[in-house]
Amino acid sequence: MAKRKRDSQGRLPRPLDGVHVLEMGQLIAGPLAGTLLAWFGAEVIKIEPPGEGDPLRGWRVLDRGTSLWWRSVGRNKRCVTLDLRKPAGRDLARRLAAWADVVLENFRPGTMEAWGLGPRDLEPLNPRLVYARVSGYGQTGPDSRRGGYAAVCEAVGGLRYITGEPGAAPVRPNVSLGDHLAALETAFGIMVALYRRDARAAGGSETVDVAIVESVARALEGALAEHDFDGTVREPSGSTVTGIAPTGAYPCADGRSVVIGANSTSNYTRLMDLIGRTGLARDASLQTNAGRVARRAELDAAITEWTQARASGEVLEALAQATVPAGPINTVADLLRDPHFRERGLLESCEVEGVPRALPVLGPRLQAAPGRTEWPGPALGAHNREVFRDLLGLSDDEYAALEAEGVV
Repeated sequence: MAKRKRDSQGRLPRPLDGVHVLEMGQLIAGPLAGTLLAWFGAEVIKIEPPGEGDPLRGWRVLDRGTSLWWRSVGRNKRCVTLDLRKPAGRDLARRLAAWADVVLENFRPGTMEAWGLGPRDLEPLNPRLVYARVSGYGQTGPDSRRGGYAAVCEAVGGLRYITGEPGAAPVRPNVSLGDHLAALETAFGIMVALYRRDARAAGGSETVDVAIVESVARALEGALAEHDFDGTVREPSGSTVTGIAPTGAYPCADGRSVVIGANSTSNYTRLMDLIGRTGLARDASLQTNAGRVARRAELDAAITEWTQARASGEVLEALAQATVPAGPINTVADLLRDPHFRERGLLESCEVEGVPRALPVLGPRLQAAPGRTEWPGPALGAHNREVFRDLLGLSDDEYAALEAEGVV
């Protein structure tokens, strides 16, 4: 096996080294897709409006005035300020688009075209450009011009309806799940387009159109096909999953709950034997998932009777010994204490203005060409001179004039 070459600092090469990305947009879905590309080596230049920049810089927990969330999503990016509402700002954006392999934007559909920065505008400047677009509802269709934050898209895309307890108000996960789903889909779409262009030598440009509502809807497993087949509408199911049993969250004697997923017949049999219900374990009518679903309430009651008599640690240890899939319901504090996540390196250390900080490691993990954080999300406009003067070749006078006009 050939020895993998390392750089002057002893680091392994990354798979997207040499790929150039111009990121325009803000907040979560589009920028997070850019973060995934930058993690694996893409050179990402992020454009932000002068003044306050990306609103994510000020969201949630702040470290010396800057969001820790921004430090994560802005990592490895060269950040510049540019007012795209001004002709001179749009001219510089076009010059950067000519340099890029990928343009990534998540403005409301029609915005980029109004600025003369849409795919058709940029294709003559860069015939091999991959143009990736993230929006709430996609670039076409009657709702395309509507604003689409993930919170709304999770509802419109069907996720909120099936989340929560039957008969209760729908709930949302306390994270921007729709944005994360769309970011993963966007990054994947970009990689497919680059593979087609380069590895398949197809040439030409490509537009990647990602709608957050569709990314959410695609996460509904077979629910759409089931309704199309026989009119079934999947309903909320609390801590269980429709059509699979036994699985769910079960209360323990110490006030905590554990999740047990004895979905296969073999796991089900081992679980019933463990809790002393050999009759249920050997019942012929319970040897299929359909049979267990029909008697879900009976099975859940038997499991709950067993878990409620024991502390969660005892329950999990017994389930592990019986090789029945189960786990605790962790807080973030639990994650950081867990020896498994510590050994796997859930967090990596970096320096923020000379102070050690930790950022979550992004995935997936590649052994031969792993991703890494070069620097955390930088200050607003941190790379203005580097990009506009060194990359685009602006003179000192040209740069000073643009700065005076508020373009950069």
